[in-house]
Amino acid sequence: METRRFYNGIKTFGLFIALWVVVLALGVVVGDGQYLFAFAALGVIGTAIGYWNSATLAIRAMHARPVTEVEQPAMYRIVRELSREANQPMPALYVSPTAAPNAFATGRNPANAAVCCTEGILQMLDERELRGVLGHELMHVYNRDILIGSVAAAIAGIITSVAQFLLFFGGGRSSRDNPLGPLALLAMMILAPFAATLIRMSISRTREFEADRSGAQLTGDPLALASALRKLEAGTAARPLQQTPQLENVSHLFIANPFRGVGLARLFATHPPMEERIQRLEEMNAGRGFLP
Repeated sequence: METRRFYNGIKTFGLFIALWVVVLALGVVVGDGQYLFAFAALGVIGTAIGYWNSATLAIRAMHARPVTEVEQPAMYRIVRELSREANQPMPALYVSPTAAPNAFATGRNPANAAVCCTEGILQMLDERELRGVLGHELMHVYNRDILIGSVAAAIAGIITSVAQFLLFFGGGRSSRDNPLGPLALLAMMILAPFAATLIRMSISRTREFEADRSGAQLTGDPLALASALRKLEAGTAARPLQQTPQLENVSHLFIANPFRGVGLARLFATHPPMEERIQRLEEMNAGRGFLP
């Protein structure tokens, strides 16, 4: 278990460094490197924005509101019990007024975290399945996945925006002054957004598997989460969210891909395939001897 966690941590760190490499590579290619420090500054700003505003951006995007224990007693009871089990502070709880079944956690650390469920998921799942989902979301917070994903999304957004801007305006300085030539500059402008998307996707997929595993350990019930994921796969397909820029920027936070995933959209989704996640949980249940 510790070996797998160490490997996942190293992989995530490597992918995170790769994002910075793409940012700095843009700075080197554009204008013969004279904008390198400007691109580095953009990366720092993006990191700071992702760190401090991750909770606010996600909650606003879903129009979520804080709920009291009177309104959601089961949600409060489950989160309180699991937080106590993990010896961590209890996060703020929110509900989003949407029928699309989903949930997410956000916030820069356990002391400033929030967990949000949609009305759709609260209606769809029984209490055992909801416990599995909330355990998954809490482990995202405890594993610092929210920080990693939010910062990665912010930097990836900067890479994409800068690359598209430079492609539209021709790359700044003339191609004669660029040592890599116009073709290399054009390739960088096209490939940078693609690279940023792939890196963010890889970070999200890595952390989803880890949150499934560690969340199932926290609840002691891998099959509860597996059952919830089966329902969510059908529920999100039947009621996908509209793919707006605001939701795209926070889509990696959700426990299930909130958009309709078909064709290339499925290939480049930020979440791993549900069937693989469910299979891993079932294998975990069989190997650890958890009761069904």
